[in-house]
Amino acid sequence: PKDLTKIQQCNLHNLPENYHMKYWAYSFITWPEVSYLAEDSSGRVVGYVLSSMWVKPDEQFPWLQVGHVNSLSVLRTYRRLGLAKRLMLLSQKAMIDSYNIEYIQLHVRKSNRAAFTLYRDKLGFQIHRKEVGYYGDGEDAYSMRIVLKP
Repeated sequence: PKDLTKIQQCNLHNLPENYHMKYWAYSFITWPEVSYLAEDSSGRVVGYVLSSMWVKPDEQFPWLQVGHVNSLSVLRTYRRLGLAKRLMLLSQKAMIDSYNIEYIQLHVRKSNRAAFTLYRDKLGFQIHRKEVGYYGDGEDAYSMRIVLKP
């Protein structure tokens, strides 16, 4: 809990979409084991992944356990060090170990080529569909998934 404001500052510094503090708190209280942060030697948060479990069950498959990456961010000066990939892999492992998930989903801005490349080429996510006007500013998103169980 003491890190929530630091994590939110990292988000505000890097990303155009931001969450209210109550959302951060809810996620960390409900699913503390699937979110991670990276700190520098002085304790400053330089990256994080905020993950959760999909709480809206699929009508066709109500038993389906789905992980969701809500937000991933690494400060510019700490990029290209493998932090984002490491944070994602830690979160993925925690989702598998804790919830036995079928797949993980996330959204990425269509214009965010670096994140798209990370998700597709380094982590194995695939485009599930394009969501027109998904973001608050009207930009489209790719809904991406990595299937962990056939």
